[in-house]
Amino acid sequence: MTTTPTVPPSGLTVLSLPMGDPRVRPLLDELAVEYATRYGDFFSSGGAAEEMNRYPAEEFEAPHGALIIIQEEGESVAGGAFRRYDEDTAELKRIWTHSAHRRRGLARRVLTELEDEARRRGYRKLYLTTGPRQPEAKNLYLSTGYQALFDLDEDPEKIMHLAFSKDLALPS
Repeated sequence: MTTTPTVPPSGLTVLSLPMGDPRVRPLLDELAVEYATRYGDFFSSGGAAEEMNRYPAEEFEAPHGALIIIQEEGESVAGGAFRRYDEDTAELKRIWTHSAHRRRGLARRVLTELEDEARRRGYRKLYLTTGPRQPEAKNLYLSTGYQALFDLDEDPEKIMHLAFSKDLALPS
């Protein structure tokens, strides 16, 4: 299901798309390369490919999930998704900014779009995990009101899956 795109004042276009849409593919491809580069087989022998195929595409479709892409001049530059975690909670997945477009606040924009959509879908909380070798992701979540569900003073490599949550009733 493709919804009507919104064009914010910044000139960026926000699209809600199915996982199989070709406009999603460039970001997923680069995300797989990034996972493989940062983690190799750190988590399992299946590595990045296993992680990218862990969830069926249908889990990111309405009514319980969503996937958004931000485009600039027809190019997919950032995106992310959520799926149902439990009745009240959506789990954020695949939040990504293309390497050529980082340091522009696009990941923060993706988070805001996903949070707004999750609220519209009736979710009251968000949950996510990130890996120990993604300090920029950890910092993004902490700076946008997510609560760490792990000891921030512990070695991230020992924790492995850095979990966060956010109450959607609270302002960002």
